[in-house]
Amino acid sequence: MNEETKEEKLREFIRVLLRNMNMLEKNESSCCQVTLSQCHAIVEIGRVEEISLNQLATILNLDNSTMSRTINSLVKDGLVERETDADDRRYVRIKLTNEGIAVFKNIEESMNAYFQQILKSIAEEKHTQVMESIDLLLEAVKKNKCC
Repeated sequence: MNEETKEEKLREFIRVLLRNMNMLEKNESSCCQVTLSQCHAIVEIGRVEEISLNQLATILNLDNSTMSRTINSLVKDGLVERETDADDRRYVRIKLTNEGIAVFKNIEESMNAYFQQILKSIAEEKHTQVMESIDLLLEAVKKNKCC
């Protein structure tokens, strides 16, 4: 039996991490009564209060048509308002409704509690090491897009 290479170990760690965090089946997953893709959109909108469709698509690494469908469903559910700029009809402003803000706050509270529990499971003297390692991994992922 061959010993795993570092690359294979990293891939396996990431695969298991994503699976354990329920992120593989994005369309089926839900987060606080919205789909995972809607959850990501709500969080990004909530953090900046107002954003353009193009900016949101860029942040979430989605094409505009996919982002537009996600926003349409959030508008239909009363969680997001979409407003076209009077001076530039191509610019669409997106912001959360009051109901959307409530969902955003619920998501933030739930995620903060979840990650607090994760950190409690790691020895406190290792917290900085974990954060630094994740930061290094994120930077490397940003520099090396897959597929």
